Amino acid sequence: MTTLLCCDENEKAQLTRRGLLGRAAAAGGGAALAGLAGEALSTNLAFAAGTYTGDTLVVLSLHGGFDGLSAFAPIGDADYYKARPGIAVPKSKVIAGDGMFGLHPALAPLLPQWKAGRLAAVHAVGQQNPTRSHFAAMEAMENAAPGSSIRTGWLDRMLGMTGATGPLAGVSLGASMPSRLLAGPAADLSMVGVDDFELAGDGRKPMAAALRAMYADAPPLLAGPALAADRALAAAGSVKGGYTPANGAVYPDTDLGGALRDVARLIRAKAGLVTAAVDCGDWDMHDGLGPAVKGQRMFDNLTDLATALAAFVTDLGEAGMKNVTVLTISEFGRRVKENGSRGVDHGHGNAMMLLGGGVRGGKVYGNWPGLAPAALIQGDLAVTTDYRSVIGEVLQKRCGIGALDRVFPGVKPSAFGLAAAR
Repeated sequence: MTTLLCCDENEKAQLTRRGLLGRAAAAGGGAALAGLAGEALSTNLAFAAGTYTGDTLVVLSLHGGFDGLSAFAPIGDADYYKARPGIAVPKSKVIAGDGMFGLHPALAPLLPQWKAGRLAAVHAVGQQNPTRSHFAAMEAMENAAPGSSIRTGWLDRMLGMTGATGPLAGVSLGASMPSRLLAGPAADLSMVGVDDFELAGDGRKPMAAALRAMYADAPPLLAGPALAADRALAAAGSVKGGYTPANGAVYPDTDLGGALRDVARLIRAKAGLVTAAVDCGDWDMHDGLGPAVKGQRMFDNLTDLATALAAFVTDLGEAGMKNVTVLTISEFGRRVKENGSRGVDHGHGNAMMLLGGGVRGGKVYGNWPGLAPAALIQGDLAVTTDYRSVIGEVLQKRCGIGALDRVFPGVKPSAFGLAAAR
């Protein structure tokens, strides 16, 4: 169930019980008011009721189709350079790796994590049924139960197994709509940011007081969502106010930087955070992906990503990151061959990043199929590892989710050993 709350930009409309219920239906069942947010980013946060003892799981969705072949370049595969004569990352420019794969130079802010064994990647991952439709691929990835009648999001199912039932069981932060990852019965709440989490006045009295008065005599079925929103407002108030990042961390002034800053803030506040799902867009680079130099789209986007994640790690410190795992997903990768606009079109296989104290990093995992023309799937990198199995290994070893089939039906966890058991 989703509850959306907003800042004060939209608050000229009169609030009525009928209007509130109409908006609630559109939002999936909660008390809803539309919020304003950056188009490229949204964050969803979920809080446990005090019984969860696993890692805080941060799921970073790189919407648009992330190019894993740039981020973790297969420098040991000669066909990579044949397919991308203008945009391949030169061997001389990678900043770390193992001879087969090399890190894009824009990931330099994360190099200390790679060297410390806290950053890893998995290559040739993806979904088993390829589609080049953003909407269809993202919907399938967030549902993660193909061929079944399950319609909930996989993160909602994971939350249901942690006992996260408090008023802040799930929170969407940054976007006007919540992520499909959290679609389902677990309660989740949408807001622009921690300090913006409020109901503006309706012109006569504070909105929260109006909600309580309006639903005081309503049947529980109608009053429940509105009163849940009121409880969430009260709970969130305890973490609002000024926030100073720790350890000299400086977040970039970007949507992603602000979102990760709020995630770190909630972790440090010991609010019982179980999971944060952050959406970060602008990876659909049909043109201008460019060579591995500053000023090109891929270089600059990777720099923003790495800088924000590095600040997040600095803020939490080694002790804080000990119980945090960050992983990335994207609906699909990019085609192997560059196009005429120094970009790459929609593809299939991709790479995932994993970052955290329990990650066995400093290497690229996976079963590499190669980039020879005969090894490609309609011109795309073949998928040799189901992305769900990678997440499954993290869920079992770091989050204590034993019955993985209840999250990912029919999927076994990967056996790469990329995560240490808690």
